[in-house]
Amino acid sequence: MSANARQLTLNLFIYPGGHHEAAWRYPASEPKRVLDITYYQELARRAEAAKFDAIFFADGPSLPENVRYSSRVRFEPLTWLSAIAAVTERIGLIATSSTTYNEPYNLARLFASLDHLSNGRAGWNIVTTSDAGAAQNFGLPEHPPHGERYEKAREFLDVVSKLWDSWEDDAFVADPESGVFADGSKVHRIDHVGRHYRVRGPLNVARSPQGRPVYVQAGSSEDGRSFAAQFAEAIFTAHQTLPSAQEFYRDIKTRATALGRRPEHIRVLPGISPFLGSTQAEAERLEEEINELIQPAASLEQLKRMVGLDLTGFDLDGPFPRHLVDTNGPKGVASRFQLIVDIVDRENPTIRQLIRRLAGARGHRVVVGTPDHVADEIQTWFEQGAADGFNVMPPYLTGGFDTFVAEVVPILRKRGLFRHDYTGSTLREHYGLPRPESIFAAEQRQSA
Repeated sequence: MSANARQLTLNLFIYPGGHHEAAWRYPASEPKRVLDITYYQELARRAEAAKFDAIFFADGPSLPENVRYSSRVRFEPLTWLSAIAAVTERIGLIATSSTTYNEPYNLARLFASLDHLSNGRAGWNIVTTSDAGAAQNFGLPEHPPHGERYEKAREFLDVVSKLWDSWEDDAFVADPESGVFADGSKVHRIDHVGRHYRVRGPLNVARSPQGRPVYVQAGSSEDGRSFAAQFAEAIFTAHQTLPSAQEFYRDIKTRATALGRRPEHIRVLPGISPFLGSTQAEAERLEEEINELIQPAASLEQLKRMVGLDLTGFDLDGPFPRHLVDTNGPKGVASRFQLIVDIVDRENPTIRQLIRRLAGARGHRVVVGTPDHVADEIQTWFEQGAADGFNVMPPYLTGGFDTFVAEVVPILRKRGLFRHDYTGSTLREHYGLPRPESIFAAEQRQSA
């Protein structure tokens, strides 16, 4: 293998009880540890020992209604990742935080702090929040429309970026002999005045090891694609078929190139949830065992959130009522909505079959089979223009991840697709991304 051969990016996407909706009920799971920080620290150390690029923690600022049957409680991500940073050294730390329900200055300070605490391993998964129920937790009468949320997100990101740049790299001096703590000429107010925000700055945290955290984005709608092509350095996405993933990959890279960006500086990372067995039959039995633990009421509630259709009281073994889906409603612009409609149109499932599909990983690709079969799928998508790597989404924890590391990762290494050891120490280095220059430093250099 050439030293410059393209390598897979692998993140461990940690969902507290595992990614299958019913995973917390599976005997090998540990549901009572979902609020035990040592549980997550152990997982992170295992992912680091396997040389994964990053761990990723999803989040939302509201409690879903189906908490009666589903594992939905979780830590606030930045607090959680600070505890992870203390017991790891190299693995990247990616947290979800909403542009709709945060203020730019606070968020910039939080992520800059995490980047310092971790010596350059922070990543920000930028979301606009799709759950309309969050609005009332923040005193808002209603959830902002999809397009408005993305418009606000662009300004939010502009403010945060300028705040992270407000200290030039060499502004922090701390020289006892001269008595200079910071070079004030290299610390800048941003004086941002926009439609949604007025922020003076500068940030009260010096420029962080990566310059700024890695920008991650999740969303494949038209607004999401446009936003990702302009700003994202890694994209988390969900696809059921190779052609769909290839179309998304090609579209994002083309859009980014048209904006003057280098396409290799964007990592497209679909989710994959592997059910593994020593034989195909064994893997299928594992999936069936966990599927049998599904609470239909919880799955129907999840389906209602995704497509806006309440199927309570319908025959689960009857056909999914495609004609009742409102494709012109507010949910119709969401990428996950379209993914589900595509499954229905392609496969014509019963309601039970559909909720089982979605219970596996909420619309991400579920692969059932032997380690070689799962490795084949990963290699195919990687080599045929569908992915730069994957968010690995174990159906249950911790065993689902342990099996992947023990049995799939060695195959990927043998095929020359995944690293044997880290070659860098920051998340940007793991992803092969450049360290950005402060916009203020760049302006001074150009005017010199």
